Amino acid sequence: MKAALFATLTTILIAACAPAADLSVSQKAAIGRKIWQNECAGSVEGLTTWNAGEEFPSLGIGHFIWYPAGFKGRFQESWPQFAAFAKQRGANLPPVALERHSPWKTKAEFQKDFNSPRMVSLRKWLAANVPLQTDFIITRSRAALPKILAAAPRSEKARIEANYHKVATTPQGTYALIDYVNFKGDGTQVSERYNGRGWGLLQVLGEMKDVPAGPAAATEFAAAAKRVLSRRIANSPPARGEKRWEQGWHNRCCTYARPL
Repeated sequence: MKAALFATLTTILIAACAPAADLSVSQKAAIGRKIWQNECAGSVEGLTTWNAGEEFPSLGIGHFIWYPAGFKGRFQESWPQFAAFAKQRGANLPPVALERHSPWKTKAEFQKDFNSPRMVSLRKWLAANVPLQTDFIITRSRAALPKILAAAPRSEKARIEANYHKVATTPQGTYALIDYVNFKGDGTQVSERYNGRGWGLLQVLGEMKDVPAGPAAATEFAAAAKRVLSRRIANSPPARGEKRWEQGWHNRCCTYARPL
């Protein structure tokens, strides 16, 4: 576990040292606000959440997953990565944020502790450090393309890379790529599959139809993301009840087709 976390963090920190994406300060701020709205409805209370049907809390504007000790989930855990990233940037995190595992083992424990001093202070810290969270999300997205190309079938690599760059030619497309990696991952995790089919950025880029670069590519990315997510729902275990999330997921994808 520690080795995997170190490897992932190393990839993120290397990406953080790469040349900055062509985003202005105001565009980064707009992306942060959109992600906060997407994940938490823009509320401070939503910065610490335990969603119905899930076995773990989600924290911050990106709803970074934090597993309780002993729980091995299907999805990539991202809160420890963010905490390490924030420390590397010199941030002074609240003590609870530095624990390796979620201190709340069940949703009932989490809800009981919701208005405790430690959780209130955690939400205040998160609300005051939105730019730091946005930088982490952007850096994760920037680190995704090499992983995606390494995992893609050889016959699809060129098309997937071309689609990525088509989408990335506009601010709205750049937002789409950044948000989707935070939303559903890069698609390279073997554990993130239902019936052998993934739902991350790799799968969305592979699903895209051939369109020109620019706004048309962002629009097709949005449509491809909706198709991929509907396929995920169709393949999901019935007990998870993922159909209830489809409309909300599709609404989020629709934001990718709109100007930033």
